[in-house]
Amino acid sequence: MTDLTPQDRAKIAAGRHAAETYCRDGMRLGLGSGTTSHFFVRALGEKVKQGLDIVGVPTSTATRDLALDLGIPLVDLDDVTELDVCVDGPDEIDPDGSMIKGGGACLLWEKIVATASRKMVVVADNSKLVARLGAFPLPVEVVRFGHESTTRAVRALLGDFGHAEVRTTPRMRDGARLVTDNGNYIIDVHLGRIDRAGELTVELNRIPGVVENGLFVGIGDEVVFGYPDGRAEVRELPMATA
Repeated sequence: MTDLTPQDRAKIAAGRHAAETYCRDGMRLGLGSGTTSHFFVRALGEKVKQGLDIVGVPTSTATRDLALDLGIPLVDLDDVTELDVCVDGPDEIDPDGSMIKGGGACLLWEKIVATASRKMVVVADNSKLVARLGAFPLPVEVVRFGHESTTRAVRALLGDFGHAEVRTTPRMRDGARLVTDNGNYIIDVHLGRIDRAGELTVELNRIPGVVENGLFVGIGDEVVFGYPDGRAEVRELPMATA
C-alpha cells in the first residue's frame, strides 16, 4: 500500500495483530465493519489463503462483500450456536471500555454479533482512545415510520440526562437520507460529553421507534491499539462482562 497516513499504519498494525493473536483453526469469527476492522478482515483473508480453517459472520453487507472477495467462508449467525471471537472497531473508546460505534451505520448488526460472541476484541488506532465519550456524535437507529416523533422523544429523554436543547441531525449519504442494511434511518445526536452511558443506552432503547443505539457498554473484553510505528498493544477492558 502506498500513501498511507500515520493513522492508516496504526489501523493496519491493530488489524494484523488481532488476526495473528485471536484466530485459530475451527473458530467461528464475527467480522467487524469500518476501516480498522476491514484491515483485520484483509489480514484474516491472507491467513485463510495459507490454510487457516475458520468461518465468519459479517456485521454489514460491506464486510460480507469484502470477505467473499477475499475467499473467507461465511455462515449465517442463525446457523451457529455461538461465535468464538468478534473483532470490531470503535469510533470512540474510553478507559473503561465503553464505546461509541455506528459511524458506518452498522451498529445493529455489530451489537448483535458482538453479544453473540464469547469474546469481543476491539481493534483501534491509538487516536480512538478518549478520556470521556461524546465528542463523536452518538448514532441512534430508528424505524422510518414516525421517525420525527421518535427523534422528539430522544431529545426529551436526553433533557432528563442534562442535555437541554440537544442537536440531532439525520444521517445523510450522497445527498439523500441514509438507509441502513435493516431499512432504517439513523439520527446522530451531538452531545459533546456523555455521562451515565450505561443508563443512557438502556433508556434510549426503551423509546418506541428506536431500534438500537451506538453505545456499547460492558461488551468489549480486550482492545488492540495500533500505533503508526507498527506496534500493537493489547489491554484488558475493566468493564467486560464475559
